[in-house]
Amino acid sequence: MDAHATKRLTLISDAWHPQVNGVVRSIENTNRELEKMGVAVTMITPDLFRSMPMPTYPEIRLALATYGQVARKIKESAPDYVHIATEGPLGFKARRYCLKHGIRFTTSYHTRFPEYVAARLPIPKDMLYGIVRRFHNSGNGCMVATDSLAHELEARGIHNLMRWSRGIDNALFHPRTKSEAPFGGLKRPIFLTVARVAVEKNLPALLELDLPGSIVVVGDGPARKALEEKFPDIHFTGVLQGEALVEAYAEADVFVFTSKTDTFGNTIIEALSSGVPVAAYPVTGPSDILAGHEGAGALDEDLKTACLKALAGSPEKARELALTYTWEAAAGQFYDNMRTAHDG
Repeated sequence: MDAHATKRLTLISDAWHPQVNGVVRSIENTNRELEKMGVAVTMITPDLFRSMPMPTYPEIRLALATYGQVARKIKESAPDYVHIATEGPLGFKARRYCLKHGIRFTTSYHTRFPEYVAARLPIPKDMLYGIVRRFHNSGNGCMVATDSLAHELEARGIHNLMRWSRGIDNALFHPRTKSEAPFGGLKRPIFLTVARVAVEKNLPALLELDLPGSIVVVGDGPARKALEEKFPDIHFTGVLQGEALVEAYAEADVFVFTSKTDTFGNTIIEALSSGVPVAAYPVTGPSDILAGHEGAGALDEDLKTACLKALAGSPEKARELALTYTWEAAAGQFYDNMRTAHDG
């Protein structure tokens, strides 16, 4: 029998469908690989409870579950391992349950929660980092995607950090022949970004640039209407999924990652896997992926400079770099981290 066959994981996440983001995709892909390994995964997510739209960001639903409801869900799942993915309403209740009953658990740091909140509300980041520190340090391991993020969080006083990288479906995302009239007839080169259209993604940094060709934004969010009005020459597609998303990546000449606050950047490796060089700032996430890989992309504090450098990049080198990332390996890291945390 597979060594993992009898193991049960209960994973609590405030980020779940209908959200379309890196957190949700990372969890989905990791779960799929864990189940191939014989691990039975139970999800506790906002769709199981009454919920309300998050103020300033209605696409995100906040679960209105009571502590008792969350406690019952965890108890009924009879987990061997517990992983709390987010510092949200469900995450805090699950943390409370585990601490109360002496259950070892892991957490993960997907989003710069303090920066995310501070961009919307007048709350000091130091206070928010205090909350984040208490949340993650109470567990038995906090999973992070990159070494540079681990160094940042260590400096913030967060301990027990474990690496959990990300993967890519290299069979789904792959280079294709580019059309002469992409996105309904736009002029090349195509500078593409795929992101939530929200303040923390720093999209104006791209939209304001004077670049040759056309800029395309794939995604939706609370800032979309205002940005469409301010930048009428930019092509906004809305959310694309499945084959439509794969085709959009493959049509691009350069993928532009505008965020300075993401902790990894799943869209970076989706673009690389599609044979599209990436332009980004030299920050956590992009630097971890692209630094030292000349030709696969370009990092620069001046985003226009990065875009033009990436335009001269190599689709072959981009694809070659993407092939080093697999969800099978990422899920293996995740499982080993849970086992280490559980065994102490």
